[in-house]
Amino acid sequence: MFTKPLRVGFVGAGLIATFHSKMLRAAGDRIERGGVFDIDRQRADAFSAASGHRVMESADEVMDSCDALYVCTWTSEHPALVHAAAQRGLAIFCEKPLATSLAAAESMADAVARAGITNQVGLILRRSPAYLFARSLITDAVAGRVMTVVFRDDQFIPVQGHYGSTWRGDPGRAGRGTLLEHSIHDVDMLRFLVGPVEAVAARESFVHGLDRIEDVCSAVIQFAGGATGTLTSVWHDNLARPSLRRVEVFCERRHVVIDGDDWWGPVTWTDHDGVTGSMSGAQLANAVSGTAGAAIDAESAAASTSAAETSEPNGTNPDVAFVEAALAGRPASPDFAVALAAHRVVEAIYQSAADSRGFVAVSAASTVA
Repeated sequence: MFTKPLRVGFVGAGLIATFHSKMLRAAGDRIERGGVFDIDRQRADAFSAASGHRVMESADEVMDSCDALYVCTWTSEHPALVHAAAQRGLAIFCEKPLATSLAAAESMADAVARAGITNQVGLILRRSPAYLFARSLITDAVAGRVMTVVFRDDQFIPVQGHYGSTWRGDPGRAGRGTLLEHSIHDVDMLRFLVGPVEAVAARESFVHGLDRIEDVCSAVIQFAGGATGTLTSVWHDNLARPSLRRVEVFCERRHVVIDGDDWWGPVTWTDHDGVTGSMSGAQLANAVSGTAGAAIDAESAAASTSAAETSEPNGTNPDVAFVEAALAGRPASPDFAVALAAHRVVEAIYQSAADSRGFVAVSAASTVA
């Protein structure tokens, strides 16, 4: 437990690091800005000028300057940084996906668990008011059992446009394409909304001709509770569609739709008696206020566990939640165990797609909520 501000450092100073740095403004004097390192010095300098972090010459220097480390590099660098930070006993916030392979993700999750450190992963939709409210509608006894879910996620391929993540076209750095690098969020949300995944069957396409970087992945999902579902993930060239999701959940007596913005909805629903509703924006934030933290903590216990910059309640600000957990020396959520469960589902999807097999069972270890 810390009695002084948490010193926060960053390795990687790109788009996602900038997002987290802005979100950290809401932590106020609970943090101090430590070091930042990026292999692109100009990017590190720009990040420093905007945030107050001191530019350093190596990741090791950053780790010497902080109590909590943000790992915001390309995916292949995550494992070495996480292992080094865990050995130092630092709290760790690691961006998703954890690693380019399941084996590396397992090793990382084991390392932070053995170190006993606060750890959190950038699966930020677990704090989205839209998804939190939708989950409350789905789990309401009035809805009945979930029967099926249809999840579509499309985004222009992030090697272009405002993302500018050219490394996502390199399998040595990214590992794989739209499923691992983007739709691991969606796999996690399917588990969050419906429950553990038992088996999957999938196909993938490579329209852009990039080695191992699939730009279409379609999966059929069998949930442990008996529901079925589909996930379609697409990286296209339509720059008018930067990142859009639509989720439909059919329960026995309720239909729930999440559309539009990932954070602010709207979320709409129709019940068996003809009653309908729709909620978005501040209404959603108010609806989950005081319950967001409880939902997240429940997930954390089971595992052990574009948003506004500073105006969100702390329950939905993942970075403030991480700071509070690190200062208190307690678990954060979603943690590496939750992320690893999503990685196991992703691995099964790739296995099914690789050799045109039918359903592939997901490891029992993925039953973590």
